[in-house]
Amino acid sequence: MRTGRESEFFMRKFLVISVLCGFSGGCAMLPGAPPAPLNLPDIPVFFQPFSAALDQPALTTIATAARFAGNYPNAPILVVGAADTVGGNKANELLSETRAQVVADQLVADGVAQARITEKGIGETTTPGSPLPTQFSRRALIRIGG
Repeated sequence: MRTGRESEFFMRKFLVISVLCGFSGGCAMLPGAPPAPLNLPDIPVFFQPFSAALDQPALTTIATAARFAGNYPNAPILVVGAADTVGGNKANELLSETRAQVVADQLVADGVAQARITEKGIGETTTPGSPLPTQFSRRALIRIGG
């Protein structure tokens, strides 16, 4: 059970990222990801450094996304994993693929049909001089209608 303070922190974090992603119709930092046909904002799932483990906030976010996906039963779902620039390129590519896979697996565990989901790892996403924090790069984005 989450305390009031933890819930408030989680919601603020979600709101900030939703605003960053939602106003542009999706996160512009995802090269190679097509725009969402339903024009829904991407749902971010964040990870700790060097990890693809799902913590409680990540599990809550994925469960919420799975319930939301139920409102669009015919829409495909794209899960795009990313990594920051710490470590080697190949390791970050594999980590981004693993992050996308674990999020997709959890969506299935939360009731989304596997056939609807496509996973994609894009490796490193942070660009030098970017004002966005490194945490923003350690993520997977769930795109409903993707």
